[in-house]
Amino acid sequence: MDIDRIIIENVKIFRQERDISQRVLAEIIGTSRGFVSQVESPKSECRYSARQLYVIAKYFGCQVSDLFPPIDPLAP
Repeated sequence: MDIDRIIIENVKIFRQERDISQRVLAEIIGTSRGFVSQVESPKSECRYSARQLYVIAKYFGCQVSDLFPPIDPLAP
């Protein structure tokens, strides 16, 4: 799984744990529910922007780095 997909899945997990709908997340980041749906679709190439990830992390009360996978010091 690539880093973009891991970030997207982590955002989705945060969203679902807090019982936040795609529509509400879309309002938080200033986009449409359709965009969030596309981002969460594994078949889509849509991704959250750095600004959107910042806003998401701020809303969830976490660091942006919490949305990223842990750094593997052995990875190339």
